[in-house]
Amino acid sequence: MRTVAGVVGAVGAIDLLSAMTPPLAERLARLEPFLPLALQQGARLTSAVSGFALMVLAASLWRRKRVARWITLAVLLASSAAHLVKGLDYEEAALGLIVALWLWSLRDDFVARSDGASVQRALRLTAAAAGFTLVYGSLGFYLLDRHYQVRFDLRAAVVQTLNMFARYQNPGLVPLTGFGRYFAGSIYLVGAATLLFGLLLVLRPVIAREPSSRPDRQRARAIVEAYGRGPQAALALLPDKRYHFSEGGSVVAYVVRGPVALALGDPIGPGWDAEEAIEAFGRHAAAHGWMPAWYETGPEQLERYRALGYQLVCLGHEAIVDLRDFSLEGGDRKDLRTKVRRVARDGYQAQIVEAPHSEALLAELREVSQAWLDRATGREKAFSLGWFDEDYLNQGALMLVHDADGRVMAFANLVPEFQLNELTIDLMRHRDDIVPNTMLFLFTELMLWAAQQGYDSFNLGMAPLYGVGDAAWDPALDRALKLVFERGGALYSFKGLASFKSRFHPGWTPRYLAYPGPASLPAVAVALVRAISGDDFAREMMREAIPLDRLSRLFGDRAPSGDGVSSTGPGSGESAA
Repeated sequence: MRTVAGVVGAVGAIDLLSAMTPPLAERLARLEPFLPLALQQGARLTSAVSGFALMVLAASLWRRKRVARWITLAVLLASSAAHLVKGLDYEEAALGLIVALWLWSLRDDFVARSDGASVQRALRLTAAAAGFTLVYGSLGFYLLDRHYQVRFDLRAAVVQTLNMFARYQNPGLVPLTGFGRYFAGSIYLVGAATLLFGLLLVLRPVIAREPSSRPDRQRARAIVEAYGRGPQAALALLPDKRYHFSEGGSVVAYVVRGPVALALGDPIGPGWDAEEAIEAFGRHAAAHGWMPAWYETGPEQLERYRALGYQLVCLGHEAIVDLRDFSLEGGDRKDLRTKVRRVARDGYQAQIVEAPHSEALLAELREVSQAWLDRATGREKAFSLGWFDEDYLNQGALMLVHDADGRVMAFANLVPEFQLNELTIDLMRHRDDIVPNTMLFLFTELMLWAAQQGYDSFNLGMAPLYGVGDAAWDPALDRALKLVFERGGALYSFKGLASFKSRFHPGWTPRYLAYPGPASLPAVAVALVRAISGDDFAREMMREAIPLDRLSRLFGDRAPSGDGVSSTGPGSGESAA
């Protein structure tokens, strides 16, 4: 599809160049006895419009849009005829026909449907705009005829407006004033803008307007509880997700942002169904005009993604602490032990509170959360993060840190595993006036408690870009990200977060982004930002003029003062890369 899309775009560029260059005199002489000049001028205009349309259509052909194929076939045929009429340009005409035949032969490969509501809106808009343009032009010529050499009655004004677009008859329009020239040009501007907007509406991907149904959510929960592994499994059940189910019993949790269907983690289901689930989700995305991408995939399925044509980039490494021998004893834990005891001497205490939680406690936690949000970005994140919601917090236990007066200074919600004997946290929020190392204290106390409860491991979440590009054979993109890790301190303390997690001596597991190819990477990156930070990300950037040292907060990575630990994302209290 990419090849034919590129060729169609190239044909569009050729059409534009052909429309801007004069015809060969010998060929034009052969046409003049048979075709009037006005018809040749109209054909030149048709060639220019066709070229522009083909360049717009090429992107939708790349996404296998059925309607784009039909429109492209019509445009190619019209363009080929126009080339012959405007100057016997049979080379361009033959090229257009050959590409049309090629496109016709590929009819079974175009499976992506258009967004039905957008198509209906485009048809209504185009019809309304055509009527408006006709009325606008007709009344303008009738009332403003003093600006032109010809005096228009109402019928002549209507004909003149129609001729402005057809150009197959001599419009006979001779402006006498600058305003006359402006008004004539405004008709073209209104018409062209309307047609372009209508075309884009027809070609846009399917918009996922409705959330997943209750039966789908119940079905997804049953699969996740039976097969879920890792912190991404619990986040797959949050209400911002949609679901795609494979015939083998797997589920993919995803969101749609623009032309990208962005899945969280690997497919969840029986291991033997993984490849079919990945492939089925790709077909599902293609049928809707979306590009499939996978965020925070693990190392187990890498070869399957590669075999299906995906490219991979390492996002960082997930830190997993073995709790079976975790303690504060020993020389290698001296620094950790000292800092934790210092926080305890300041009167801070850690407490586990089981669900359900009282209204009074939830109100106090909301106060802590809102203070944290006000200091950070002012709004919640999503997709690879949870958000403050009383129903969500009531699904599990909380770790609270109180000061000497009993005030809640920090909290985290516990997220148990489904198939692994592992614990992690999602939300982790604190007040402004905490003592240094409060978050280190929270993590340590939580791990000690989890070890006493018999958990095997604690997932600290991902350290973004840690360990990326270290090997000499790593791809160029990974090596470029390594430079960001090494020198990106002004953007975000990548090293600081990795150093914090290293204090607990974890094992490191890589996490990846799987995407269709280099051309899709910018769209996937934008979709990821929108999924995590919201659709008003760009507006917020412009409105608040956020400096570089706060930019990472919009991606969900926030480091509480004095601790050097990110307070956002699965496994580390809202830490997302």
